[in-house]
Amino acid sequence: MNHYIDHTLLKADATHSQIENLCKEAKLYNFTSVCIHPHYVQTASQLLSDCPVKVCTVVGFPLGSNTTKTKVFETQNALKNGADEIDMVINVSWLKDKAYDQIQNEITSLKSTVGKRVLKVIVEISLLTKEELAKISQIVSKSGADFIKTSTGFSAHGATLEAVKMMKENISENVQIKASGGIRDYKTAKAYIDLGVARLGTSSGVEIVEGRISNKTY
Repeated sequence: MNHYIDHTLLKADATHSQIENLCKEAKLYNFTSVCIHPHYVQTASQLLSDCPVKVCTVVGFPLGSNTTKTKVFETQNALKNGADEIDMVINVSWLKDKAYDQIQNEITSLKSTVGKRVLKVIVEISLLTKEELAKISQIVSKSGADFIKTSTGFSAHGATLEAVKMMKENISENVQIKASGGIRDYKTAKAYIDLGVARLGTSSGVEIVEGRISNKTY
């Protein structure tokens, strides 16, 4: 279970000491990555330099409404500071407006920027119709991104099994799924893994691997 987890702390009031503790937990439990805000990337990179835990950060977070140039700059800066993985948020307004080429071009631009590093695309399922979720899953597949991700954890709700099933039906074989938002116990985590999810974004990683139920929200 631990290798599925991106150990996450994206609260607006996250402190330096909390990030230090997050990294300690990630090392102790051998999680795949820590997922943190960009201004903590350098710190996390230094704290995790002696272990295989990766540093993941977010771009265009949480609304996705930044310009593409801004997202590219954010990505370049994060990589320079030591990020191994980037979780970007799509411009949901473009999806609503059926500006599909703009969405694909933006994702492709960010994938070109990260190169061989991992790019995950957050689509914010709580804001999408079933048709829009199917369409964005197809767009992500064409863009060269490595993952499609359910949620930021800052909208109406996080991951759902139904949404993951729909993603799975519409993505290509080269795209993996990251479920995030509201995954707080082992049973829920396992249900997503059994569906074929490759990563779990959660602040409850310790509780999950220890078989406890967390009261955290992301």
